[in-house]
Amino acid sequence: MNGAGALVKCLQLEHVEAVFGYPGAVICPVFDALYDTNIKVVLCRQEQNAAHEASGYTRISRKPGVAIATSGPGALNLMAGIATAYADSIPMICITGQVDSRLMGTDGFQESDIAGAVESFVKYSYIVHDADDIPRIMKEAFYIASSGRPGPVLIDLPVDVQTAEVSSFSYKGEAQIRSYKPTVNGHPLQMKRVLEALKEARKPLIVAGGGIHLGGAAGVFREFTEKYRIPVVSTMMGLSAMPTEDPLNFGMVGNNGHAFGNKAMRESDLIIMAGARVADRTIRDPELIEQKLLVHIDVDPAEIGKNAGPTIPLVGDIRHILMDFCEKEPEAHYEEWIEYLTRARAEWMEKFKATEIPRGISPGRFMRALSQAMEDDAVYISDVGQNQLWSCSYVVIREGRFLTSGGMGTMGYALPAAIGAKLGAPGRQVVAVCGDGAFQMTMMELATAKQYNIPVKLVVIKNGTLGLVHQYQRMHEGGRYCATVLDGDPDLAGIAAAYGMDFLKLYKGTDTDRIIAEFLKYPERSTILECDVDRDNLA
Repeated sequence: MNGAGALVKCLQLEHVEAVFGYPGAVICPVFDALYDTNIKVVLCRQEQNAAHEASGYTRISRKPGVAIATSGPGALNLMAGIATAYADSIPMICITGQVDSRLMGTDGFQESDIAGAVESFVKYSYIVHDADDIPRIMKEAFYIASSGRPGPVLIDLPVDVQTAEVSSFSYKGEAQIRSYKPTVNGHPLQMKRVLEALKEARKPLIVAGGGIHLGGAAGVFREFTEKYRIPVVSTMMGLSAMPTEDPLNFGMVGNNGHAFGNKAMRESDLIIMAGARVADRTIRDPELIEQKLLVHIDVDPAEIGKNAGPTIPLVGDIRHILMDFCEKEPEAHYEEWIEYLTRARAEWMEKFKATEIPRGISPGRFMRALSQAMEDDAVYISDVGQNQLWSCSYVVIREGRFLTSGGMGTMGYALPAAIGAKLGAPGRQVVAVCGDGAFQMTMMELATAKQYNIPVKLVVIKNGTLGLVHQYQRMHEGGRYCATVLDGDPDLAGIAAAYGMDFLKLYKGTDTDRIIAEFLKYPERSTILECDVDRDNLA
């Protein structure tokens, strides 16, 4: 067995079912070793998309995704996808080929120091110097990526190490890393302090973050909120931790959150940050929450106190902590607070219903209608830009998932992530929504979907601009539109035909329900739905 064979054998023992990548000369031994296995090798059309596809696969299948690229430009193309995964704490194994060991540091052909380049946005990285180390490194990589606060791990593999003979192969037991011991259970004294704080509070609020999903804690989170009857708001990454229309769910908070959700944040007297970072997009002014009693629950101790000092820090795995809380009996009731927030939410809904629909198609109303027509456990994937903000405000999630690029805000994420998500859960309905700018960043992945017969349902919100930046230029730069008008947009009907896809176009709001029904009617067929929106329409 050579090094490449050992690496692929490790993937098999980790029950990896699919890898996403793009070959090149110095990673060919790994692709050759994959040839004789039952692992599905998905050829992306650009390496960044391999990481996004692995991300979508991971977030729905709950198995670490694997992305593979060659050295130099291949590895460097992978970087934006790695950074996107790191920002959203997505577990991923990223394998890059490297030039022959004797050429490293000589500026050899397609040599790049990828381990050095990604140092600030990987959880850990390895440069493999000995083929005999591959089983240990792979065992550690999967453990590091998936435990504690998840994240991408990079393995850089020189081509001579891939072809070197492995003297012995052993892949047993668990990874043992002395310097890496994530905390699982919450400290009993801190747990007791949280319960005492809840007993004294009159207006408690839970902020649900992406850690709820990453920790596999959505079920116990809903059990906890129902038992303790505490209102919930979400960060962007925490959306779908509980159904949109759950009586205790008061929407998203932050710069682009719901008015009633931000109202709840301002007026609460106790905030429980559950698997959520105190990031600027969620908490514009950290001093606002530092004036309240703040409980911060996170598996990563580095996040606690980074942006706001908590009154009660609680380090540990969110699922285990919530399970422990569910074994206790609540000693306080907050029905008056819940009724107050329910009225605020109802007032917002009435204003939304009464708002005059602008000319053309209202993107928010379209997205609400689309999500309501989707299956209960469907996966809704939003790209970045205006479509993301509209989606967060108006989409209705029941038992499904809402995915997006939150921390990094990487345009072009939705289409490749949808391909990965659909491959990870073939039986679930997956719909990707993007703007016409983001679509053109990754539209080549339609070929990937076609090659592997992965049905893609893709909505393109077309307004002929880079909408969010165009909006900013109108509001803050006096309408001086520099490099935001997309006059060179392709004919989407022609694009659909080129890839053998169905095509639909929505011109006017009165046709919305009919077009959506047709769009979703045939799950086995890939379809592009072009939704024409006026570039000045912000609702």
